[in-house]
Amino acid sequence: MNRPLTVGALVARLKRGFPLDQIGVGGLDRPVMSADVSGPGLVLAGYVDRFPATRLQAFGETEIAYLASLSPEERERILRMFFAFDLPCVFVTKGQEVPPAFAEIAAERGVPIFRTPLKTGEFYRRIKPILDDLFAPTTTLHGSLADVFGVGLFFTGKSGIGKSECVLDLVERGHRLVADDLVIMTRRGNDVLIGRGHELQRHFMEIRGVGLIDIPAIFGIRAVRQQKRMEVVVHLEEWDQDAVVDRTGLDTETTTILGVELPKIKVFLNPGKNITVIAEVIAMNHLLRYSGVNAAEAFNERLIGKMREAADVRQYLVEDDE
Repeated sequence: MNRPLTVGALVARLKRGFPLDQIGVGGLDRPVMSADVSGPGLVLAGYVDRFPATRLQAFGETEIAYLASLSPEERERILRMFFAFDLPCVFVTKGQEVPPAFAEIAAERGVPIFRTPLKTGEFYRRIKPILDDLFAPTTTLHGSLADVFGVGLFFTGKSGIGKSECVLDLVERGHRLVADDLVIMTRRGNDVLIGRGHELQRHFMEIRGVGLIDIPAIFGIRAVRQQKRMEVVVHLEEWDQDAVVDRTGLDTETTTILGVELPKIKVFLNPGKNITVIAEVIAMNHLLRYSGVNAAEAFNERLIGKMREAADVRQYLVEDDE
């Protein structure tokens, strides 16, 4: 099970995107359980029945002005009611000063407060994609991911089948390596899978008999990508004379990764087969299908049309009794 995201880890990531400073100390080990951020809303008016306390909380100019308008006794009562919830942390936008008792009550509950000079709308716009990325479903896969004509091909197969050698040949032909051996896959939205390599292993390849090689050092920085959308799974298998092989491409096979269905193509290896050219054809054929051109279906329709024409001629000859 993955370790939960902490406030400290979240803030370290946020600081790479916009300025942020903490009011007070502590609370960085609190867990962040939701990818959503919202304002306190009606909680400050006393209605707490539908308060999403697990979300990150943001105080804009309206919330701070409302608290400042209250009497000290009423403000403290509302703040104690608000911080009684198990909040992850609180953000204050536009660089505003927090009202009296705000930081003290938060410190008593161990809830950290962070301030940013960003306007509230801009803060929401910047933090949302970061949260979506941190909470995106992720898995690790064994295989090699390459960018071939702009199509992300993920090569799978048993160890030693030749996945790395195939991708190395593709790189030599001008295509780009994304990750070899270990691919970290993340789902974005409902149907997009983004693959990348581990930060320590990225853009190194292991070639049996040669060892580790540094792809950008040998082929140049243009030979690699930091990440790429996975679009087609290419499964390499040893040639089996008795295997049932799709000869037309009409019976397409699929596989599911993180809930996303992808086309899967099995390529059987035997001596003399140019797997690199086949991989390029797979990528180009995927681009054609994406643009609405399906060679297998077009051929099948043409064949059915010819069969119908022949059937019509036979029927005419049978019915011709002149």
